[in-house]
Amino acid sequence: MPKEHKKEAVTSILFRLVMIAVGASMAAAAIELFLVPNNIIDGGIIGISLILDYIFQHSSFLNFSTFVILLNIPFVYFGYKQIGKTFMLSSLFGIVCLAVAEQLFHSFQPFTDQPILAVVFGGFFLGLGVGLVIRYGGTLDGTEILGILMTKKLPFSVGEFVMFINVFIFSWAAFVLGAENAMYSVITYYIAFKAIDTVLQGLEETKACIIISDQHEEISDAILHRLGRGTTKLQGKGGFTNAEKDVIYAVVTRLEVTKLKAIINSIDPDAFVTIMNTQETKGGRFKSAIH
Repeated sequence: MPKEHKKEAVTSILFRLVMIAVGASMAAAAIELFLVPNNIIDGGIIGISLILDYIFQHSSFLNFSTFVILLNIPFVYFGYKQIGKTFMLSSLFGIVCLAVAEQLFHSFQPFTDQPILAVVFGGFFLGLGVGLVIRYGGTLDGTEILGILMTKKLPFSVGEFVMFINVFIFSWAAFVLGAENAMYSVITYYIAFKAIDTVLQGLEETKACIIISDQHEEISDAILHRLGRGTTKLQGKGGFTNAEKDVIYAVVTRLEVTKLKAIINSIDPDAFVTIMNTQETKGGRFKSAIH
């Protein structure tokens, strides 16, 4: 008999929906108050919708809100098939919020008519908004869903596929909006991309460290008492000698890496150390470090 899992609490669902709505509204504000007035676009479905909105700017029905919903529906459906119902519903909610908020911001005066300011602040707030929606389980852009589907049949990563699609989008933008605006749009996309990373990974970048040394006890004790970070000991075996030894695993912040290496080097200069980037760190007593 399959085990029944607890359903998500109502308060958790409501909080997630509120954050998706906030993210979608932030993205809409960036689009309507920074990008659209300066004929600058983003990549993906949002970028295509902005180009079509520019082409059909005299139509009352064919506008950004209509295009972003219609173009995303097929991808959200495929997302349902690949990822699940919660993702589909969260994405639909976010896309509708984006469309509605964009119409609400349409009557506001633009914040700036200086392209470089529009690029920097528009890209930043757009990335924060999109990042919030992704962080809480949805998406505003179906391009990555398409990438996940297509890369199962093509020898490309999702990132490479999305970049390939965006090359065509920005090339199209050069013909419709002009080469200069297309170049501004590429910078906007880059800033938005980095802002999304900030939301998803956080400002405090962490590093995962694997240390192999015969002095593992002393190194582990030094990391705990001199750096204030806990360690985990894993059982390992040498591939050449088959000798068993403890492997130390520790997580530190980016600013602590230099001190960690100094601690290891002072105890065992020949220790084998691997330091890797991590996407997210939570739980335990990670925040309670001493320096």
